[in-house]
Amino acid sequence: MRRSEFLRAVDAEFGARGSSLVSDLVLTQLGDRTAEAALGDGVAPRDIWLALCIEADVPLERRHGAGRLEPRRR
Repeated sequence: MRRSEFLRAVDAEFGARGSSLVSDLVLTQLGDRTAEAALGDGVAPRDIWLALCIEADVPLERRHGAGRLEPRRR
C-alpha cells in the first residue's frame, strides 16, 4: 500500500472525520503514535492502515485492498 492508497482508504472508510483520526487518534499498535506521526517516522502505510482499522473497529472485510484504484492483477 502506498501513502496515496492509505489516504484514499481513510477517506473512503471514515469520510470527513478521517483527517482528524489520522492526526489525533493514538494507535497503540504503533507505539502510541498517531498515523500522521507514524507516516513521518517511515512506518509502512499498510501497517498504519491495519492499526487504524483495529483501533476504529473496522470490519475485517473492509480492511484488505482498501485504497486501490483497481484490483491487483495476478
